[in-house]
Amino acid sequence: MENETMIYDNKKTVLIVDDEQHILDILTFNLKKEGYNILEANDGVTAVEIALEKKPDIVLLDIMLPRMDGLSVCKRIKHSLNIPVLMLTAKDQEIDKILGLELGADDYITKPFSVRELMARIKANLRKAEVDVYRNTKQDEKAERKNEIVVGDLTLDLDRFEVIVRNEIIDLTLREFEVLKYLANQPGQVVTREVLLEKVWGYEYYGDIRTVDVTVRRIREKIEKDTSAPKILITKRGVGYYIAANNK
Repeated sequence: MENETMIYDNKKTVLIVDDEQHILDILTFNLKKEGYNILEANDGVTAVEIALEKKPDIVLLDIMLPRMDGLSVCKRIKHSLNIPVLMLTAKDQEIDKILGLELGADDYITKPFSVRELMARIKANLRKAEVDVYRNTKQDEKAERKNEIVVGDLTLDLDRFEVIVRNEIIDLTLREFEVLKYLANQPGQVVTREVLLEKVWGYEYYGDIRTVDVTVRRIREKIEKDTSAPKILITKRGVGYYIAANNK
């Protein structure tokens, strides 16, 4: 057993949370084949306990769970750990809730899903998390330097990961900050949903563009005075989104 533990020491650990044993078995089998270390939980309370104790690299989390639902589990984990959470959802569940600001879920995938797609999502989220850790380290090293993007009334403090709109600090999730940063780096230039999925979420394929739409809508709820007539984050119908160069 000791040798087996040593084998997994340099591998990523995935916590799988699902109350259906056959799904746990399938995911565990396929993830182990890909070289991941696996933790399992059949209910929400156990999932939180394992996550806080073992600190996995990523969590695959079903929404419908006994003892504590997946949305509450996500919120508890995100409150204590800065790790990606990928929600496993039924098709009729509201994506807005899954990616909601109060939860902080990083991604979702609807059942039934292909193992190949799930693996791609896991790899993309783990890559993104590694980049974020590296970037945070670099930002700490140069914290004394001012590092901002300013477009009209919108200011992004890249050192503090803060967004300021009309002199008010706005609380965004890291993913929302990254979307805004990518767009603000090229004000006035329309960026497609597919490009945002690739550049911000790290997908090497075209995922569900609703992920982008939901995230943009959440950002607007925080930075716009009137979401029905946005002045900062603009939609180019049928194409994508852009930051208005003159948004005052």
